Amino acid sequence: MELLTLEIPTNRLLLQPITMKYKAEIFREFTEEITTYLYARPAQVISETELFISQSLLEMQKGDKLTVVILKKDSQEFLGCSGIRHINSKHPECGIWLKKSAHGNGYGLEAITGLKEWAEENLDYEYLIYPVDRVNLPSRRIPEKLGGQVFREFEHINMSGRLLNIVEYKIPKKCQES
Repeated sequence: MELLTLEIPTNRLLLQPITMKYKAEIFREFTEEITTYLYARPAQVISETELFISQSLLEMQKGDKLTVVILKKDSQEFLGCSGIRHINSKHPECGIWLKKSAHGNGYGLEAITGLKEWAEENLDYEYLIYPVDRVNLPSRRIPEKLGGQVFREFEHINMSGRLLNIVEYKIPKKCQES
């Protein structure tokens, strides 16, 4: 499976493999506010963003992970990043972040739906895992709209030292008959 040339189109979006082309936008938009409910912390210097992109590309070459940039289809405007970790497992994990100005437009649900549809066609899995902080209601609506059910809850300290109260959703694979 060639992940480095993949394109996942949705109604309004285009999901493409992450590249260094987007390092400045990722560095600028992946802020303290955006990472409030995420495990990651914002990069302090752009070389940290470059390292993240390099590691993501290496993991995609190995076939372990898919990391994509989310672009508006019509303008190619950068909106954020998303991906699927542990893509060769029975329980791959989805994640997403969007820049602040892209919030509230349904892009998160559209991007995760696109990734889920790609996973259903290309991965052998039982269900997708979608972890989210309990109080992050807009992000919780994404797995809930995709039929996800909470199956595990735990506390986790993120890379910024903030305590997260994680609820993990199982998003079921569609039945094969349909």
